Amino acid sequence: MTASRDAGPAAGRDTRAGGTAEAAPPGELLGRVGASWTWLLGSALVSLVPGVMILAWPDGTLHVLGVVTGLYLLVAGGFRFVAAFAQERGQRTPGLLMAVVYVLAGVLCLRHPLQTVTALSLIVGLVWLVTGMLTLYTALAADRLPHRGFVVGAGALGIVAGIVVLALPAESALFLIRLLGLWLILLGLVELGLALAWRAASRRAAAVPPAG
Repeated sequence: MTASRDAGPAAGRDTRAGGTAEAAPPGELLGRVGASWTWLLGSALVSLVPGVMILAWPDGTLHVLGVVTGLYLLVAGGFRFVAAFAQERGQRTPGLLMAVVYVLAGVLCLRHPLQTVTALSLIVGLVWLVTGMLTLYTALAADRLPHRGFVVGAGALGIVAGIVVLALPAESALFLIRLLGLWLILLGLVELGLALAWRAASRRAAAVPPAG
């Protein structure tokens, strides 16, 4: 999970002398989308919905768990790829790496949905640990990062969850289901809080009259 570097909505960019807006490059367009509070809200729902589904259906088979986890990782990877462009050019690498890790793990889960509990635990644990470390790095290294506490909390949560799963990779499927569902709900709530805070900041920025 990442947040944009600015405290308000993205403003329009360069214009030519005739007043016609110059076409923005694709990276800038992705950055505007990734910096919006609605994109953060969508990312929160991507975590909350499967988390609730997993906890509400604890008797689901390992096959179902693998498919749901794989789909979540693929969709979440797409959200993180777009959100990475909301960062400064020199600070996009952690977000892009997170997107790659999510997509690769999602492909592994969907390619072998009948894998053992141990294999699925290792995939999930590594994803949580790596992305948690990258998120924490972003929170500590990024300049002008709003709501830094939310990002630090998400990174620390991922590291702890990853260590727990990697330390107990051979536990039962029920243990993994409960832990995965709880993690997704907690992550979704953190991202939801960040989205609402971002929305409030955008409204305050829009309410400030322009200087001059």
